[in-house]
This record gives sequence, structure tokens and C-alpha cells, in this order.
Amino acid sequence: MTPRRLFLAGSAACALFLAAPALAQPATRPLPAPPAGGVDLAGLDKSVTPGTDFWTYANGTWVQAHPIPPDRSRYGVGGILNEEANQRTVDLIQTAAKGAAPGTDAQKVGDYYASYMDEAGVEEKGIAPLKADLAAIAGIADRQALARALGQGLRADVDALNATDLYTDNVFGLWVSPAFDDPTRYAPFLLQGGLGMPDREYYLSDAAAMQAIRGKYLAHIAKVLELGGVADAQAKAAQIMAFETKIARASASRADTSDVQKANNPWSRADFAAKAPGLDWTAYFTAAGLDAQPRFIVWHPTAIAGVAALAASEPLEVWKAYLSFHTLDHYSGLLGKAFVDERFAFYGTVINGTPQNSVRWKRAVNSTNAVLGEAVGKLYVERYFPAQSKAEVSAMVDTIKAAFVRRIDGLDWMAPETKAEARRKVAVLKVGVGYPDQWRDYADLKIVRGDLVGNVQRSDLFQYRYWRSKLGQPVDRGQWVMTPQTVNAVNLPILNALNFPAAILQAPYFSAAADPAVNYGAIGATIGHEISHSFDDQGAQFDSQGRLRNWWTPADFEHFSAAGGKLAAQFDAYKPFPDLAVNGKQTLSENIADVAGLAAAHDAYLASLGGKPAPAIGGLSGDQRFFLAFAQSWREYSRPAALRQQLVTDGHAPDQYRADTVRNLDAWYPAFAVKPGEALYLTPNDRVKIW
Repeated sequence: MTPRRLFLAGSAACALFLAAPALAQPATRPLPAPPAGGVDLAGLDKSVTPGTDFWTYANGTWVQAHPIPPDRSRYGVGGILNEEANQRTVDLIQTAAKGAAPGTDAQKVGDYYASYMDEAGVEEKGIAPLKADLAAIAGIADRQALARALGQGLRADVDALNATDLYTDNVFGLWVSPAFDDPTRYAPFLLQGGLGMPDREYYLSDAAAMQAIRGKYLAHIAKVLELGGVADAQAKAAQIMAFETKIARASASRADTSDVQKANNPWSRADFAAKAPGLDWTAYFTAAGLDAQPRFIVWHPTAIAGVAALAASEPLEVWKAYLSFHTLDHYSGLLGKAFVDERFAFYGTVINGTPQNSVRWKRAVNSTNAVLGEAVGKLYVERYFPAQSKAEVSAMVDTIKAAFVRRIDGLDWMAPETKAEARRKVAVLKVGVGYPDQWRDYADLKIVRGDLVGNVQRSDLFQYRYWRSKLGQPVDRGQWVMTPQTVNAVNLPILNALNFPAAILQAPYFSAAADPAVNYGAIGATIGHEISHSFDDQGAQFDSQGRLRNWWTPADFEHFSAAGGKLAAQFDAYKPFPDLAVNGKQTLSENIADVAGLAAAHDAYLASLGGKPAPAIGGLSGDQRFFLAFAQSWREYSRPAALRQQLVTDGHAPDQYRADTVRNLDAWYPAFAVKPGEALYLTPNDRVKIW
């Protein structure tokens, strides 16, 4: 499980949402039961000392007994809960669909799932559902027509709702969010895209592993073109690979993408022709339905300018080959078995190291969640999220917010005016627990049983129009970007808001039966983590209203930045491969949130005791249970290929290193008798304390 926030935009991602007896009951396997109310003592590996490797001490025996399933690239407690959520969801889908009235959400959910499960019907159609799209691409006759085609293909970037295995393939993406300088209104952000592999480094790195992947991607392009009946597939694959490499060279790096100051680039409509010549921007924005927008925020100016230049310089035949490939590749998971197998062979096995594709019903559930997420989510919370859980977690949020304020007040290095704004940020933080206050309306989304590709295309367009309609409108700080059945959590610094979906608010993260030490160590640290994102190296640049503004004194920000640099250096030292280490700067936001969130959760746990000593349970002290619950909440590990991808592309450090965050808290040392000379030992001066 990787708690995260949807705030910093990386690349444009189009959601490809993913029917044989309709609503066939899936075969299921028993899930290993997580401990309902305490620490998993059986999962400890006591051959390892806590001060040497705390993650392995807390999880080693469990990991040895639970190999990664063949259809997964990583596995752990989050994977188990996802499996459980999938099994619950498919039952809800089937039950809701029985006798559902036409036009209702239940009917749409059932018909969408059935369309996905109709494998024979999908096979029979072949690529016929894409013929019109491919013909339109073949008919592009000039540069203006190219601009129109690219504009018509623009879709909303809604990464948190993208529950499939898609990779970035539209040249640009639209992200709708409050503007940096006006958090009261929604503004359009234009993002980079255009790559079939996960990141520019896959195209540009000299590492042997990356070079090998490039060769396999070239073969994948050719195979997809061959399956689509495209002539001269090998030659066109080489052209497409060379073309995407040019896009990669223009694309922003992960470090630049994560720098919000570099993202704050307001462009007027006239600026596009001047700063990014080559693309007919009038035709592009008209086709995208954005011709009335006077201003955009360009998150990736070098990428926008680079692709615009390619629109003028690259032969139209290269563009058409590129667009044809990405159309086929984008929808390949919705086509016949040969396409599905080829897609998985590259994106599943080559990129993530996963040996076996998920069974179809699981993919169907993920796809239904992505297309009709809140319709399914409403059913989910009615069945599986009691009011008591919502009330208890909400109370924990309030307790941890109060602990965070006390930590702010106790900082001896922060000026009073900086503290005042920090306290305001906590006070006005909008926290959603379980599910949104207002559910999405799917009345305008047409779902046709048996038309899987058409359903996906209409869903993509529905999402795009939904977000586009918000432009210029007042901001809804209660907006959710995750479905209730998602096992995750998110911070939205521009909204100064948090989402904690129902599916993560269960054991082992949270249980009404658990003692406070376990709840505060697991879900409490996650709550603290998300609150702390408002004060990490990126979130700290936004004030209490979500405006990008420097509210720090120079001395305060210098101290804060120095502490962040110290933490980045700590994570730079973690090296899971001889040739590849954790990037401390790339993962800094998450690492700051881990340290600050764990510290606030520990303070809140102690406050919950009301001044009384913590009871010993199962031979463990309160602090031991707290820190072990935290480490076991990071009980997840990855296949080598997936781990390499994470190190290159992800803002989160691998889970085993996140569990070792405990080394920065003074209370961890006496709890486990950690001594100088042990691998995780830090002198008091070297322990990072940011908030």
C-alpha cells in the first residue's frame, strides 16, 4: 500500500477503463486473515535485530510464507485488502444488476461488467470497434487536420481514478484544478505526455536494463501494428520509436516535474503560438472544446514546445503511424486475446516483472471501478463501512490534527508569523472519511451492453466533459479523487483537503477491536502522513487557502530546507540494487510526510492514554506495539523489475525503507533497545525532526 496525494502532475494519463456468461461468479481463494486487533506476532522475524533492519524484523517471517502471486508485481497487506475489495465488489456488482431498472446506475454497472466479461463477443468483433478511429487517422491530410486530431484526443488526467495498467500515450493531458494564484476557481493545466513507456529515462538512460527494455518495446510496437493489420510494421515501429525518443528528450525530468515553482507557467492563448510554435493551436483548442479559455497553466513548457515543434517538423506519415499504434495499444486490453496477451507481455512482464495476467473478472472489476467508481462505491459503503468506523476515524483525525498543532507550537526554530499560518492550514483542512459528501451523477454516461470499446470511449469523453465543465467554476473542496473502494489515501494541497477511502479503514490499518497503539501506529500514521503533506517540501509552498505563496520567513524556510536535505541524504544511502539507489530528492515529499506523520501519530497516541501508562499486551509495551503496527502497515514487497520502475519513476520510496522511518523518532530506541553500531542507529543529532 502506498498512500499518496494527487497534486503534482507527472504526465498526461488517459484512463482506459476496462463479456461467456454475463456476471459469471469468479472463483476465489481464501485470503490470509490480517490480525483484527493487534500486532501480527507470527509475522516477526526474530532472527533479525530491530536496530539492524526493522522492516524485516516486523515482517520477515510473513514475507517468507507469502510469495508474490503470479498475477502481481508486488504483494503485501495492501494487495490483500485490494483482493478483498475486489471480491466484495464483484458480489455487489452482480447483486445490484439483478432486476435493475433501465438507466439506473445499477443497470449501468451490471451492463458494463457484463460487456467486459463477454470474452467471446470481444474476440468476434476483433478490431472492428476501432476501424473508424484508424480511418480518421489515415485521413489526416495536412497540419491543421493533425492539430484537430490531437485536440479531439485530449482527455482529462485523473490519475487517482485510473485503475488499469495504462501508460501515458496522449501527447498532452488536461488536469483541472484550482489555479496557483486563485484557489477559488478551477483552471486548466496542460501536461506532458506522448510516451508509451513509463518515463523519459526508459528512452534516454544508458543503463543496460533500460537498453534491453527499449529493444523489447520496439518489438512490442511492431507486434501491435501487425495485429492491427498495419503494413510495413517493422519499419513503422522504428519510426515510432525514434519519434517517441524525440518526445522523451523534450519531456521534463521527474525532478523538474516535482518542482511546483517550475510548473507555475500561466500562458495566454497568444503565448502558445509564440512560445510553442509549430502546432496550429487555434485548431487544437477548438477541437478540444477549450477555445473559450483565455489562460492555461503549462506544467511542462519544454514538453509542450517540443511536441509543437514536432507537429511541424515530423512527416505526417510518421505522425499517422504513431497515432495508429497508440490507438491500438491504448485499447489493446479491450480487444481479443492476442492483443491482451501482447499488452501484458510488455507492460505486465517486461515493465513490472509479473509472470501471469490477472484473471478476467478481476480486470473487469478494476475497469468497472474506474468507469463507474462512485456508483459502485455507494454500494460498497452501504454494505461494508459502518457509521461507527466513520465516527472513530474522524475522531482520530481530530486528535492527530491537534497533535500536529502542538508540534508546531513547540518548534523553537519557527517564527510566530510562520507558526500562525501553519496553524491556520491545519484548522481549515478539509478531511473526507470513507466517502464523498455528494455522489457523482452518471445520468449522462451511456453504457451499452456488449459494446466494450464504445463504453470506454464514452466514459473517457464523459470524464473529460465533466472536468472541462468545472473550468472557471467555484472550487468544491469536498471533491473526491478516489473511490470509496480504493485501498489508499490522498492529500490535495491546492484544495487543502484529504481523502481517506472506506477500503483502507479496516484491519490491519484500522479496527474498532484494536488497541489504540495499533490503530495509531497504522492508520494513525497514515492520517498523520496525509496531514503532513500539507507541510512537506511541496505542500509547504501553499498557504492555508491553497494559494502558491511564500508564507515563511527566510530563516524558517532555510531551516526547513536543511532538514529536508538531511532526510534526502538519509534515503540516498538506501541501495536495493548495486546500480540503482533510492533518490532522496525524488522521494522527499513522501519521506517528510512519513517522518512528520509518524511523530504526530505517536504524540496523539500518548495523548489518548490520558496520562496513564500504556498497558502491556502480548508481552509488548505500548510503544513496541505502536512501532510494529507502523512497520507492518508497510508490509509489501516487489518483483525486481517493478522495484526498478518504482525507483526511476515514483515519488515514494520502497516500503521497507519507509518502515525504517522509525529511526528518526527518539521513542523507538528505548522501545527496542537499539544501540550504537547497529545499522539503523542514528545519533540524536542525526535524527531528522522537521515538524
